[in-house]
Amino acid sequence: MKIRYVLITIVFLAASALWSQTEEELEISTETGTLKGTLLVPEVEGKTPVVLIIAGSGPTDRNGNNAMMTNNSLQLIAAGLSKHDIASFRFDKRGIAASASAMTKEEDLRFETYIDDVELWAKQLKNDSRFSNLIILGHSEGSLIGMVAVQRTRADKFISLAGVGRPAADILREQLSAQPPAITAMTDPIITTLEQGQTVDSVNPMLNSLFRPSVQPYLISWFKYNPAKEIAKLDCPVLVLQGTTDIQVKVKDAEMLISANPEAEKVILEGMNHVLKEAPMDRMENFKTYNDPSLPLMEGLMEAIVGFIK
Repeated sequence: MKIRYVLITIVFLAASALWSQTEEELEISTETGTLKGTLLVPEVEGKTPVVLIIAGSGPTDRNGNNAMMTNNSLQLIAAGLSKHDIASFRFDKRGIAASASAMTKEEDLRFETYIDDVELWAKQLKNDSRFSNLIILGHSEGSLIGMVAVQRTRADKFISLAGVGRPAADILREQLSAQPPAITAMTDPIITTLEQGQTVDSVNPMLNSLFRPSVQPYLISWFKYNPAKEIAKLDCPVLVLQGTTDIQVKVKDAEMLISANPEAEKVILEGMNHVLKEAPMDRMENFKTYNDPSLPLMEGLMEAIVGFIK
């Protein structure tokens, strides 16, 4: 037993000598509180690229997790980049995890608030002399945030990972179309009004979770962005990555983004779902992967990302 333990230790040390990294906790002060995130830097000679990773919608933290699921998808991306001598930074969105104190009042929150935060982080990374260039990677809703942030920061490259190709209002209509006609009869006029930049005074209480008055300004600010139009504005190299078993974002979304920016590279990974793991189309089996951090990233994902960066 002692001999086996010594052998394992020697192999581990040998591996560590080949791949080492430093992890730093960064923070930025804003008017409403402090944002925090993790910078992972491989120990290499000279400068290295750095990837700014933006999490998706909802209460998703820097690792790709929330209170309902733990899959560590974004943490795994950061670790994979480090193994290929690429630095990364991932952060908790305002209101989430270590950045919880930075949350604004709901009625004051706008989609641009998240874009502003990414711009702050991007400027800090661009001013860090350890990095040669900045790549912005946005997952899910983070893709749209990243597209606009790239325009503001002049990042060197952009990666859309499971990003939608349609405005949020269209997606919301599609999701609500599965509800009884009486529900869509109430929601369709509300969505249309919000698209026009106007709030709705009277909302049925049963729809408050979606359209309560305090959240309507945020929806208005979000609905005005069309991912296809935003990605068409980018003049830097772009990679669009999408999985075929993603039950939240479809391959057709990736096709829409590519159609809008024909110069972009497209990679469709057969069998990859929304949390970047291998999964079947069956909803129950697919969702099981959302809460299994032991599963590795989909085979071929890191190769596509690293190949694009390098």
